[in-house]
Amino acid sequence: MTKVDTAMIMAAGLGKRMRPLTESRPKPLVEVAGKAMIDHCLEKLVEAGIGTAVVNVHYFADMMEAHLAALPYPIEIRLSDERSELLETGGGLVHAEPLIDAENFFCINSDNLWTDGPTNSLHQLAQAWDEDKMDALLLLVSRKSAHNYKGDGDFHLDAENRISRKLADHKAPLIYSGIQLLSKRLLRDAPSGPFSTNILWERAIGDGRLFGAVHEGEWFEVGSPQAIAPTEAALANV
Repeated sequence: MTKVDTAMIMAAGLGKRMRPLTESRPKPLVEVAGKAMIDHCLEKLVEAGIGTAVVNVHYFADMMEAHLAALPYPIEIRLSDERSELLETGGGLVHAEPLIDAENFFCINSDNLWTDGPTNSLHQLAQAWDEDKMDALLLLVSRKSAHNYKGDGDFHLDAENRISRKLADHKAPLIYSGIQLLSKRLLRDAPSGPFSTNILWERAIGDGRLFGAVHEGEWFEVGSPQAIAPTEAALANV
């Protein structure tokens, strides 16, 4: 298993779909099952043995900074400050790169929750990682394991677990979980300023270096206030 000790949590977004809850706080501090969503993520990182988490901040950045500083978790938290400009997912990764002291690292969106299957989900990615073949390994979810999800899916996998995108106006069987294992190779020659990680993924798809692993547990998209109650009910039965 590849040793991975560092993660980035994407936590800078405006959380528009979570309004009105995000009119007074950033989305990662919205509570689900008694704790902030970012705390669920950090607990998963601690369980997986991660020692350092880089967290980007923009919206209600001071509130986020104060919350993170008060947490008791045994993990070093480094802030990637985007107060001056929201950089989107790809730009946020590039901006945070100097704080990431590892060639391979996890990247996790702060607005989804998951349960592990037989294997710790982050360990599952680390076990599947192939340094020679991969620039990114995405944790993908089947429709039956995706709670609150109403989209058309994102990806297909071939026999070697290489990723391809769904065709326009079609559905795909697998959904991106917001959890991935990355090599810094993915960030080479990246655009400047705000941009989506999709730009980097497209290049990796073209190079045959974007791979996926299918999640073995349950996954919850918590994108709106209406998703909170069913998520809490499902988690109570896990």
